[in-house]
Amino acid sequence: MLILILYWIVTMISGTDFDIDFDVDIDVDIDADIDTSIEGGNLDFEDVSNTQIEKEHIVGKRRKPLKWWQVFLVYFNFVGLPFMFAFTCWIFIWWALTTVTTTITNSYDNSFGVLIMLLAFIPSLFINKIFTMPFKSFFKNFSKEGDLPIDIIGRRGVCLSTIKDNKMGSAEIIVEKTPLSIYVKSLNGEQINFRDPILIIKQSTDKNYYYAQSYKTN
Repeated sequence: MLILILYWIVTMISGTDFDIDFDVDIDVDIDADIDTSIEGGNLDFEDVSNTQIEKEHIVGKRRKPLKWWQVFLVYFNFVGLPFMFAFTCWIFIWWALTTVTTTITNSYDNSFGVLIMLLAFIPSLFINKIFTMPFKSFFKNFSKEGDLPIDIIGRRGVCLSTIKDNKMGSAEIIVEKTPLSIYVKSLNGEQINFRDPILIIKQSTDKNYYYAQSYKTN
């Protein structure tokens, strides 16, 4: 809980204006309208933490049978909500349930309290499912589809990740004094460092990210 509280405080104070050089290897085992070129690739931690998984990303066009972890994500509302929001709610409920129960049973400092903590894992998931249900329609209004009419091509921005080759990262551009966060890749595979100014050149064919190049003025 302390780690999550620290995470949200830092996020609220500095937004995404920090770069954590910690890559997470992910195996994308889904058929969806997202960037399949990241299969077996790397994403920055900040990209993963802000990801909002949608149901169509898991089910895909072919409607293949869902795997157990996909069913888990859908059923317990980790789909359709920003991951860190759903994850934080679940951890908080698990922590609160454990704290209240061990306090009532006076078992917060013995092995029985540890057992209660482990058993609280399951009911906390169901409580979290009920608690986060109203937020699904709320976050749906913040879909990235609302950014599509904005002309991104040709705009200057700042890279918020260190990217090169086929690695994807995040960037920030300012449109009418409003900061927008987008996903970018290096146009020619050349390295673009964190906080480097960039120029958006074109959009990917699947419309999920943009190609950018360094834009340094003398």
